[in-house]
Amino acid sequence: MNKAFFLDRDGVINHDKAYVVKKEDFEWLPGVFDACKRITDSGYLIVVVTNQSGIGRGYYTEQDFADLTHWMTRELQGKGIPVAGVYYSPYHATEGIGHYKKDSECRKPGPKMILDAANDHNIDVGQSVMIGDNPTDMEAARRAGVGRMVYVGKKPLDDDAGVAVADSLLSAVNKVLDNPATA
Repeated sequence: MNKAFFLDRDGVINHDKAYVVKKEDFEWLPGVFDACKRITDSGYLIVVVTNQSGIGRGYYTEQDFADLTHWMTRELQGKGIPVAGVYYSPYHATEGIGHYKKDSECRKPGPKMILDAANDHNIDVGQSVMIGDNPTDMEAARRAGVGRMVYVGKKPLDDDAGVAVADSLLSAVNKVLDNPATA
């Protein structure tokens, strides 16, 4: 079985500027390429799991998101960093429009994106890591059975049991890979 780093996108890979959909607005966070290279060099898959309620709210389309995702993964691939998959949830229970207005286990804190990726890529979630900047990322990981979680967000966690804290993706990756028993 494979092991993976599940990464949230906005706030972990790029600056969270609220509803980023154009490559001109996509700003990589410092250390992302080094962190992702270290992940793959250590034998882990990279899987992005991201809530994208901007689709459901009508701010941009699924095709817009797909275009940006294609660009993002090409940029990573060009630096020798393969991305196994990008999973997203376009839904929002109260602000979604039309068929996007629903409560879905696909939307974090629901675990479905992680579980779908695990199924698709033969991933042992218990040997995997979640890095996110929102308490819902940690809850989704907990509900999916992800073995290790690292929080890089600014909001306080209500329940931080079993969650390590870091200030960036790079420091989170280093914390996990340098201290596998404690992260």
